[in-house]
Amino acid sequence: MNATATVSIGASGIRWLWISLLVIVVDQLSKLWIERTMVLGDSFVVLPILDIVRAHNTGAAFSFLADAGGWQRWAFSLLAVGVSIALVFWLRRLALATQGLLAFGLALILGGAIGNVIDRVEHGYVVDFVHAHWGAHYFAAFNVADAAISIGAVLVIIDSLLEGRRRRTA
Repeated sequence: MNATATVSIGASGIRWLWISLLVIVVDQLSKLWIERTMVLGDSFVVLPILDIVRAHNTGAAFSFLADAGGWQRWAFSLLAVGVSIALVFWLRRLALATQGLLAFGLALILGGAIGNVIDRVEHGYVVDFVHAHWGAHYFAAFNVADAAISIGAVLVIIDSLLEGRRRRTA
């Protein structure tokens, strides 16, 4: 039997759901601020390489399927809810003592997924506002939820690489 299947709740990754909740709160508060202070398309410079701009994304990452006619709203929402449920079950099986990095990454992904689902269900689009650029090269606008998902994914990859190294040396 897998040792992670018998981890107590108190010692499992489920204890880090507060991180997911924190991501959701910060994401929603930042989007609320954007919605209350800016109209669609408004922007202002924060740094020479960073602008705050109000944008709406009806698609997925980099506006994938943004012009698909509306079905993508519910498809992406259902996908995110399904992934979120799976992540909660995965977190429950993780032992924090040995898999903290993985649990942290998954908690960030979970919070980001739920933050964007809230937008999709409420508005039909995701509110994006961070716009990084270098000279004439622009990165797609994103939000706190997107950043949490990206950072979480990097942490999951790093954990996987470290786990592979640990298995080779064991």
